[in-house]
Amino acid sequence: MRIKDFSEEQRPRERLCKHGASALSDAELLAIILKIGNKEENVIEMSQRVIAKYGLEKLASCSLSELQQIKGIGNAKACEILAAFELVKRAKVCGAEKRSIKSAQDVFNYFLPRMRELTQEQFRTLLLDLKNKIIKEELISLGTLNGSLIHPREVFKSAIRESANSIIIVHNHPSGDPAPSREDEEITSKLIEAGDVLGIKVLDHVIIGRDKYWSWKEQRN
Repeated sequence: MRIKDFSEEQRPRERLCKHGASALSDAELLAIILKIGNKEENVIEMSQRVIAKYGLEKLASCSLSELQQIKGIGNAKACEILAAFELVKRAKVCGAEKRSIKSAQDVFNYFLPRMRELTQEQFRTLLLDLKNKIIKEELISLGTLNGSLIHPREVFKSAIRESANSIIIVHNHPSGDPAPSREDEEITSKLIEAGDVLGIKVLDHVIIGRDKYWSWKEQRN
């Protein structure tokens, strides 16, 4: 049965206009994003199949190529799904920027949704004010960490510009194991020393794994 053959009260877009987005099921919301189905199934049936098989959490972490492997999901639909989930991630980040960071667990919770499924290392900094509220987040480098890539000049440049009181350095281990390498510890010591000279304290270095983290500060307390 085609969507246009549904009564107006059954069509996802019309239901959203009348009742609000919260009244719609996950499949109905996805159907609005995908717009049309195919010859074998309407867009709601397609959405129900996709969500039943993959679930929202896995769907949100799929790459473009992985989405295109799903039956009925071509390049256009895959791009629409990626764009929708990316907007959600960015909205969460914007809301979190008013949050105070009180522990490594807070840092882990903040970054895990975006870093858990990454296949490449990312090195980021959180810039904090006097009350440890997030001012800004900065991406410093992509790829395996080494001393030539993680130079104090690049790490502290934004912190100086934004008048940050302190920073927390963060990176992920795609292997899922957050245990630090010797290089990780050497970089941390180097940045802490640089922060002391600049008067911008490095509060912690948190390494994000698949379901756990490692904290420089916690290991030394």
